[in-house]
This record gives sequence, C-alpha cells and structure tokens, in this order.
Amino acid sequence: MAARPVPRGVALALVAALAAQVLWHGLHPLQPAAATDLPPAPPLAVLRLASLGEDTALARVLLLSLAAYDDQAGAALSLRALDYDRVVTWLERALALDPRAGAPLATASEVYAAVPDAARVRTMLALVERAFDADPARRWPWLTQAALVARHRLHDLPLARRYARAIRLRAPGAPAWARQMEAFVLEEMDEREAARAVIGALLQGGQITDPNELRFLARRLEELDRTRPQPAAK
Repeated sequence: MAARPVPRGVALALVAALAAQVLWHGLHPLQPAAATDLPPAPPLAVLRLASLGEDTALARVLLLSLAAYDDQAGAALSLRALDYDRVVTWLERALALDPRAGAPLATASEVYAAVPDAARVRTMLALVERAFDADPARRWPWLTQAALVARHRLHDLPLARRYARAIRLRAPGAPAWARQMEAFVLEEMDEREAARAVIGALLQGGQITDPNELRFLARRLEELDRTRPQPAAK
C-alpha cells in the first residue's frame, strides 16, 4: 500500500516545531536560570534555508522566540533591558520571511513602543516608518499607530504630522479617518492655515466619497474659516 501524503497542516506544524527547537537550542546554551542578553538574529539566508520553504511558519517562530526574552527561565527581563537594535533585527527578519504579516509591525508599535524610554520608542517607530515606505498600501495601519504614539506618548507633534502626512499622500486606499489625521495634528500644532490646506486637498482630491465624511470635512473647514484671524483695518 502506498504511503498517504502528510497533510499540509501537519507538515507545517512539524516544520515550525523543528525550527523552534533548532533555534532555541542554538541560541540558548545550557546555563543557570538568569536573564540573558538577546542574541543577534540569525542571518536571513540561514533562516530561509532552515524554513524548508515554510517561511511564514518560521516568521511566527521568530516572534515567539523574541517574546520568550520577556520571561526567561524564571527570570523576568524588562523591555528596557533589551538591546533594541537587536529587537529591530529580529522583527525585520520576521517581516522579510512573511512580508504580508502584520504581527511584526503590531509588535513593534504596540508592545516594544510601550516601553517608558523615548529613545527606544523612537527606534520602534522608525522601524514602522521604514516598513511603511516599502509597502504603504498594506502597512498604513501601523504607521497610523506610530502617529498616535508620537502624538500622545512622545508628545512629538512634528513627528506625528510626518507620519500622518505620509499616510495621506502615499496610502490612498486608507480610510478617510486615517487620511484626516494630518489636519487634526496641524490644528493641535496651531498650524491652522496648513490644516485648512490639507482639508481642502482632501475635499478636492476625489478620494473621499462618503457623504458623511465630506460633510464632516466641510464643517471643519467652515469652523477654521470662522476662527481665521482677520486682517487689521488700515
């Protein structure tokens, strides 16, 4: 009797388990239970070879291996103790293995950007921006999150505006609320003329077709016009 082929799901699970075991033992030599430094991420070429064609599964393994450093061998490791340059490399490797995945960028913008350290937060936001530059149509949600982090956590309005502007100009498929972010940030910066210009561009661009969104933007433009400083009488 001919052997029955192994179902793809089972094969995928076996590959993921094997890859996880190889990575774990290769990167975690036997040692006393203590928090250790995050090692450099394996080279991408090595990872592709180890994946046996299952790059998506191995990308998930990399994220799980990275997350394991938050709680190692009974010793908690603060996010602030991690080498964030190495964290970036691990996340970039996962993204390279599975470019369609959102998990690496969600992890960067929501988990590692939550650390109370402005420099490390900026490192994560820079990673998200670079990833957005490579694929704006698919990765605008995480640049939106980066804009919110820059605005509310870093209180860096110019940085938030830069991210929001990139979404408006380079992600036409993003929903209206995401493309309107730049105008709101500009208002918060008290750059009302620039906010008016952005709202005007959104109204005239033809990309927003929802009547409710158009009415909302028109009302915002009217409010900005009403509060516009009048020239002094001669």
